[in-house]
Amino acid sequence: MKSSRFLSIVVRIVIVFVIVTLLCQKDMGLPSAQAQEQKSATSIIDLPPPVIDGSISIEKALSERRTARSYSDKPLSLADISQLLWAAQGITEPKRGLRTAPSAQASYLMKVYILTGKVADLTMGMYQYQPQGHKLIKIADGDIKANLYSVTPQKPINNAPAAIVITGLSNKAKNPYWIYLEAGHIAQNICLEAVSRNVGTVTMAGFKPEEVKKALKLPDNEQPVYIMPIGKK
Repeated sequence: MKSSRFLSIVVRIVIVFVIVTLLCQKDMGLPSAQAQEQKSATSIIDLPPPVIDGSISIEKALSERRTARSYSDKPLSLADISQLLWAAQGITEPKRGLRTAPSAQASYLMKVYILTGKVADLTMGMYQYQPQGHKLIKIADGDIKANLYSVTPQKPINNAPAAIVITGLSNKAKNPYWIYLEAGHIAQNICLEAVSRNVGTVTMAGFKPEEVKKALKLPDNEQPVYIMPIGKK
């Protein structure tokens, strides 16, 4: 009799445990495999293939390159973003992974982010450019450009449809000066490509790196070097 009662109690405990576990999983919102796939799909954006034979010569781009601090209200296109980011760090020699901008010992010390405001087919947020596969990886949702403006209150950042942020990997550089050299190569590429897209930009270095790192929640090993607001002229 005691054995039967004990067994009944054990069975009840097991049933209660199973029910509580299922309810906790539901409350915690544990993602299904389908939900995880959907999240992964929305966080990675394939960019349009870059155009490598444009209608403007390098000489003309050099002659027309000028700093632009004001922009039209017209949104940037995904093709604009694709072209500018490819010019910054796009892979041009797949076998060796060589890129549009030179890097000391092909070490590639930089990361390129874009903070979007008014960009067609891109929600507002912060994205990292991934040269391999020519993609964008979404880092954060919301008006991250406003966060940047709060610590670097310069009008072009506030008014531009988007802003590019170039950071250097301080833990990867054998020589710290290499970061600044490579950042300059990347910025110039963006400036010249912008001419062919009728896009204006300005290279900004007048900011406090630690405040920018905090506003953008960058890793400790990343040093902000350039901010480049971008928008249609």
